[in-house]
Amino acid sequence: MTESGPAGNIAVVGSVNMDLVVRVARHPRPGETLLGSDYVTHPGGKGANQAVAAARLGGAVRFVGRVGADAFGERLAAALAHDGVDIAALGRSARPSGVAFIQVDERGQNSIVVSPGANHDLSVADLSAEEADAALATASVLMLQLEVPLDVVLAAAAVARRAGALVMLNLAPARRLEPDQLADVGLLLVNEHEAAIQLGTEAEGKTPEEWAVALCRLVPNVVITLGAEGAVWASGAKSGKVQAFKVEPVDTTAAGDAFAGALAYYLARAGSWAEDAAVRFASAAGALATTRPGAQPSLPALADVTAMLREAP
Repeated sequence: MTESGPAGNIAVVGSVNMDLVVRVARHPRPGETLLGSDYVTHPGGKGANQAVAAARLGGAVRFVGRVGADAFGERLAAALAHDGVDIAALGRSARPSGVAFIQVDERGQNSIVVSPGANHDLSVADLSAEEADAALATASVLMLQLEVPLDVVLAAAAVARRAGALVMLNLAPARRLEPDQLADVGLLLVNEHEAAIQLGTEAEGKTPEEWAVALCRLVPNVVITLGAEGAVWASGAKSGKVQAFKVEPVDTTAAGDAFAGALAYYLARAGSWAEDAAVRFASAAGALATTRPGAQPSLPALADVTAMLREAP
């Protein structure tokens, strides 16, 4: 891990969505109509979820993004602020706020369609605004995802790395990036699907641990989440695996975001790449998030995570 900026500060450049969630017995087949539960709305979006996940653990988090000048936008901004996220760099757009349409089946598995809305109005020019520039300049960890325009993600990564931050990219929604597009990334966080897309044919016939090591030819550090199978990490040629915590899942919607936010929080506090310890901490947060419905409502507090770590074998 490279030298980092001021200890403990986290910046997030990413998406904010309102989640419209309906529970179903199973996911519909093409052309099929199913009846579901009453729908509920929860604040979400990968960027916002990860920001709240880190803030709820006690992290000092600044958020850069956009919402619409609509009722959803007001609720989304208020939800971030309620959890202690600094929203001075959260802009407003004429387009509607982003919305995610989420189905959750009786096993807790989800399917999601996102309408990005105002998230796609976020621009490279927004990063030069005083509040956004301050967020990137003072971060020890920058969290990024791919629900906002790619040119904004790459520009934010370059600015934050020059300022001394560890740039952490969650490669979701999944897409393959070129090596030069990963030049400023210090830690790549992916699930199995995202890892396979990034590696292409190189993933064939290899284990997740081998995937992680292979991805380290592109970035210094890699973490691959494996759901109920745990997570693997690699730093150069060195790798390891952390077993999953055993829980009864209710809704997996924000488990990956809980993991990402907890990982950023741990690294911002530790100031260095802590391998097994960091991944285990993040795994506990991710597991806890699956035991509660909703995205941001499911994200755990620090006391919950430390209790799970203390009580687990």
